[in-house]
Amino acid sequence: MKKYLFILFLLQANPVLSQDIRTARKILDTLTSKTMWGRGYTKDGMSKAADFISSSFKAYGLSPMNGKTFKQHFSYPANTFPGKMAVRLNGKSLIPGKEFVVMPESKGLQGRARLYQKDSITFIHPEQRIILLLSDKLTWSVAPEQSDYTGITVLKTAISGKPQDIELDIENRLQPEFQASNICGLVKGTSKSDSILVMTAHYDHLGGMGADIYFPGANDNASGVSLLLTLARYYARHPQPYSIAFLCFAGEEDGLAGSKYFTEHPLLDLRKIRFLTNVDMVGTGENGITVVNATVHLKEFTLLQKINEEKKYLVKINPRGKAANSDHYFFTEKGVPAFFLYTQGGISAYHDVNDAAFTLPFTEYEDLFRLFVDFHKELMK
Repeated sequence: MKKYLFILFLLQANPVLSQDIRTARKILDTLTSKTMWGRGYTKDGMSKAADFISSSFKAYGLSPMNGKTFKQHFSYPANTFPGKMAVRLNGKSLIPGKEFVVMPESKGLQGRARLYQKDSITFIHPEQRIILLLSDKLTWSVAPEQSDYTGITVLKTAISGKPQDIELDIENRLQPEFQASNICGLVKGTSKSDSILVMTAHYDHLGGMGADIYFPGANDNASGVSLLLTLARYYARHPQPYSIAFLCFAGEEDGLAGSKYFTEHPLLDLRKIRFLTNVDMVGTGENGITVVNATVHLKEFTLLQKINEEKKYLVKINPRGKAANSDHYFFTEKGVPAFFLYTQGGISAYHDVNDAAFTLPFTEYEDLFRLFVDFHKELMK
């Protein structure tokens, strides 16, 4: 009976968190679903994700940052692979995503060739402009341009012997002005609304490689969007003295395109931002977190460390200097004080088909949620 009452007390003491981690899991499953198709450049994956986030902001009670719509439309170039994606090497058909990936800047090509060995991992056919690399791990990305060659990266264990005869049937489509949207919502402050705390996360991922394979992007960065959306719901229900803004960016995987556009066309006064925190790949945490710009903003980092030491949320908070490795960067360049936070430990999947929702432990989700709430409370003092 005592054990039952203790468990009941815990559930009653943290009703918001117990609800929000379930919500976060549902958001994660939705964002990584086949319907969203990797939140990328084919099958309307990114636009479906944008609609989902916009609808969530509206349902939670956030206000559009521009007073009209949650979406900030913009465009940027992207090389896409909407159709055929077939590679046959030494007579063996390779499985897209699992045994090979196309280099993201590649042009489409249909044909066959005899490869020449350039070094231990590189094989080429100069006339047809074919490059093949052998690798221990397949990692894909997005390119804003199309090159004059077709490149393939093949998993070393996928074939026996040296790559020699290759057949390709690959379709690409360069989109000079891919249409995308940043999703921008606001919870207005109760007494000091001109002071703003900002949370950001990119919602785009790599999309699909061909008609049958997509990259779910669970840790990168459905995890960050899940945390951001549940915090948005929490703050909509519990308004704070400061206004709290929530930005979900498109185009991060294609050169930080969305955050760059927002800082050039801001929907709020950047000078009024007290602090910005960007989250990207926050689905683990066994080994703690790393904070980019920690050495730039020592006062805020010391505050974050103090909260964590007192509350024992995370095993470690690692400081890191300035880096142009996520959406905080262009805000930093505009003079906005900002952190970029990511978790460490757990799964090793990154930019591959294995970064799926069922692999993501959300080890420190609740502690991160609490840490952000406490950090924001201190920043508003």
